[in-house]
Order: sequence, then structure tokens, then C-alpha cells
Amino acid sequence: MGAQLGNVRFEGDRCRLNAGVDGEDVGLGGNLGDGAGDARHTLGILTHRIHRLDELANLFQALAQQALRLARRIARLLRAAAETENVRRRLEREKTDASTYAVTGFARDLLGVADNLRRAVAALPADGFDNVRTGIEATERELLAVLARNGISKIETAGLALDPHKHQAMIEVESDEHTPGHIVSELQTGYLIKDRLLRPSLVSVAKAKAES
Repeated sequence: MGAQLGNVRFEGDRCRLNAGVDGEDVGLGGNLGDGAGDARHTLGILTHRIHRLDELANLFQALAQQALRLARRIARLLRAAAETENVRRRLEREKTDASTYAVTGFARDLLGVADNLRRAVAALPADGFDNVRTGIEATERELLAVLARNGISKIETAGLALDPHKHQAMIEVESDEHTPGHIVSELQTGYLIKDRLLRPSLVSVAKAKAES
């Protein structure tokens, strides 16, 4: 026996449509059991694929975390390498400076000797003492040559504008012959050792005359 719903009659797992005028049944040829099996099969495939997608998502997440850890490790290695390079450069610079400027303290002491030789020449009378003058000047020249061989040189001052990195103004003097701010005279010679200041030149600097 089958069930009847409108023009549709269900017999077992088959479905028939009563479309005839005299009540003749027309078979749909549909098998409900086969449709349910297909649905279950499709659902199984979808479930399997969803499960695989979950596995892939977990795998991608794990790979992303591993990549992040690797990036952090690489960043630490790069920082360590940069710090090592900075230390190496600093040591090289300190080594070079130690070699280049090792005589700085000794050179400053010798500058006092050079100053005294110059004062001795200036203190001699204009007449006489020629042999003494010649001897002192020769000693002064030899001392300056020794300083030059060690990278020590005089600072230029004549006619130059005051450079606070090399010159130290001791007094200001009114002058018609010099531009204000320019050096008038040198009171004490200054020196450089390579490109560093060993001792500044002590100078007088021109200033504009006061208006009367």
C-alpha cells in the first residue's frame, strides 16, 4: 500500500504522479533512496573537505608563527652584527687616534720650549750677540722641523678673520687698516696636530672706531 498526497502517490521508495484524466498514474522514475544516498555522499565529501581546510588553516597558522619567530631571530642577528661592526670601527678609530695623537702631551710640552726660544731671540739687543741669535734661531728651526715631522703645524693668523675654533681673542683694538673681527696681531702662536687643535693662537682683534 502507498500513501497519497494530492496528485502524488508514494509507493515504497518510488514516487508517482497521477496526471491522467481517468486516474492513470504517470511514473516520475525518481528513486528517493538513490537521492538520499547521493546527498549523504556529497555531505561526506564536503565534510572531508572542510576538515582538510581546517587542517590547512592550522598548518598556515603554524607556518606564519614559525616565519615570525624566524624573522625575529634574523632581526636579532642583524642587530648583533651591526653592534659588532660598530665596535670594530670604534676600536679601529681608537687605534688610529692613539697612533696619530700619541705625541699630543709631549708636543704641548715642546711648545713651551719653542715659545721660550722665540722670547729669547726677541729679548736680545739689536746690536751684538749675533752668534747667540744665530744659535737660538737654528735651535728653534730644528725644533719646529721635528714638530712638523710629527704632524704639528702653526696656525695661520695674519690678515684672517677670527676663527673661534683656532683663535682666541685676547683684546680688541681700534684699527683703520683691519676689518672689524679680523686679526690685528698674534700674541702667541697656535698649533694644530693633524686636523686637531693642539693650542689656539692668542690674538688681538680689530673693532670699529667709536664715533666721536
